[in-house]
Amino acid sequence: MANIATTKMSSKGQVVIPEEIRKRLNLKKGSQFVVVSEKDVVILKAISPPSMDEFDALIADARKKAKEVGMKRSDIEAAIADVRGRK
Repeated sequence: MANIATTKMSSKGQVVIPEEIRKRLNLKKGSQFVVVSEKDVVILKAISPPSMDEFDALIADARKKAKEVGMKRSDIEAAIADVRGRK
């Protein structure tokens, strides 16, 4: 069941998430969110970094896919150099 509460935005664009909701979702200082907007709707989705096991799996999958398409380390280094050169 969704909890509903009201809040206000400060002059700095800050919004307070009501305490009851913070506690229920175990949100702490420094919690990070993805912010999505569509017309007059704003959605905050709490996010957290992947665990080391999840990160290792992501890296293994990325390496496998890169190998499948024939990508080489030099391709990655060239892409990084290209992006850094644009700044």
